[in-house]
Amino acid sequence: MTTEAPRIAELDDPARNLEALVRTRAGTDGGEYTIWWTGDVYSQVPGTDTRRLFGFVGFNVARAVAVDGGYDLLTREAAFYLDPVTREIIESWHNPFTGEDVEVLHVWNDPVNQRFRVRSPYGPWHAPYTDLGETVVFNLDIPISAPSALPVAEWPKNSADDVYRAVELFQFYAPRAEVLDRGAASARCDVSWMRLSAWLPWMEMAQRPGGLVFHCRGTKLDNYDDLPSGVRAYVEKHHPEYAHAPEEFSSPNETSWTYFKKTRRPA
Repeated sequence: MTTEAPRIAELDDPARNLEALVRTRAGTDGGEYTIWWTGDVYSQVPGTDTRRLFGFVGFNVARAVAVDGGYDLLTREAAFYLDPVTREIIESWHNPFTGEDVEVLHVWNDPVNQRFRVRSPYGPWHAPYTDLGETVVFNLDIPISAPSALPVAEWPKNSADDVYRAVELFQFYAPRAEVLDRGAASARCDVSWMRLSAWLPWMEMAQRPGGLVFHCRGTKLDNYDDLPSGVRAYVEKHHPEYAHAPEEFSSPNETSWTYFKKTRRPA
């Protein structure tokens, strides 16, 4: 007796699976697609209660470009830490763990690019999915373990470890009929995202035990102009280029840790 959800033959074919994910995540026509999300950030410290530290709101603007053997997904994303009650973007934060006021560094990640290929050295493409009947859910579970951009010896107040460890958990919910419709460039999509990570560098938590849980949900918008007006105004003031996806593939990808290293000096 099986305990698994039904399979969809089309989505078990590597090429069709890849195309369906691109249609869900962005679109197969090379156009720009914006995904918006909102949620909260919580602390987890051994022996203490979980705290809600911030609200969180952000977006990703993507363009999927067809290339030989698959697609290049070209994106940049921004996200902002909010007062957990007023939901306004904050520029400084009183750290309840250290008693110090710190400057907030928002998320400005450019680029955040990916190569999607039907065949790779790791084998044929397969994005995991679950068939919920009228809805298909693609899940991308991404464990990360890599040398930190901020070694503790150089960044003692900002780095938790010489190895950056995190887990990114994405779920993309889309109507089954639209996912399988090869005549459509894009499918509607709702998103769930969680991240478990170390303390953010700007929090100046050093090597204190514990870390963060991000819990957000969102949706693919009809266009960038459908973002909340406060988000668009903040982007226009600080980095208006984030209203559009990149034109060409580049690497490496930006992260909160690499961006911190570019914009701050060791404490």
